[in-house]
Amino acid sequence: MPGTSDRLAEVHTRLKARHRAEREGYPQPLSLRVHRSLSWLGRAGQEVEDPDMRFILLWISFNAAYAAELGGLRLSAREEVATYFDRLCRLDEGQRIYATVWNRFPQEIRLMLDNRYVFAPFWQHHNGEPGYADWEARLGAEKTRILAALRRRDTSLVLRLLFERLYVLRNQLVHGGATWNGSVNRAQVRDGAAILGTLLPIFLELMMDHPNEDWGRPYYPVIDS
Repeated sequence: MPGTSDRLAEVHTRLKARHRAEREGYPQPLSLRVHRSLSWLGRAGQEVEDPDMRFILLWISFNAAYAAELGGLRLSAREEVATYFDRLCRLDEGQRIYATVWNRFPQEIRLMLDNRYVFAPFWQHHNGEPGYADWEARLGAEKTRILAALRRRDTSLVLRLLFERLYVLRNQLVHGGATWNGSVNRAQVRDGAAILGTLLPIFLELMMDHPNEDWGRPYYPVIDS
């Protein structure tokens, strides 16, 4: 998808210029978070022919944007993501996330949410973990939950469920559970990269639009030696 990568490179250039112009007015944790995320976003924009690598780079960019050290209270990754999405959707007065989820990628998102191969309990059962023999019932229950969220246009919940699927896809790639450029997971990798490449710039813009929000301290801050 050359057009996607070309667009991503252009968006990165624009956001990087904005960050440079405004960063003196940002809290240092936010500036570092945006700087790191943009660095990986820019590298992802260079990947025209390799959707596997583009997806991995975009996922690192997402991690840089949201993952935080929350004082003495260490939330689970799922709780962190839920909090992050709730905040973004609350601040999204221009409905940019809403338009992406409901207008630009509705079919791709529905297919991703319906795909058992990116549904964690499916793999937990097939890897012999006890307690997941009912993965089909779990998938059916989640479909009901998804349909209810779709009817309510609950963008934050749809994002959470979508990124749980994308996280499974991330694990397949990063932990060697898939073949590079393999034939069996092309659609979800391609769609996942396209979705991430469109949503991430919106997330970063919203963060820069609201620098006084508490976006959390990066878990790995810069330490002066």
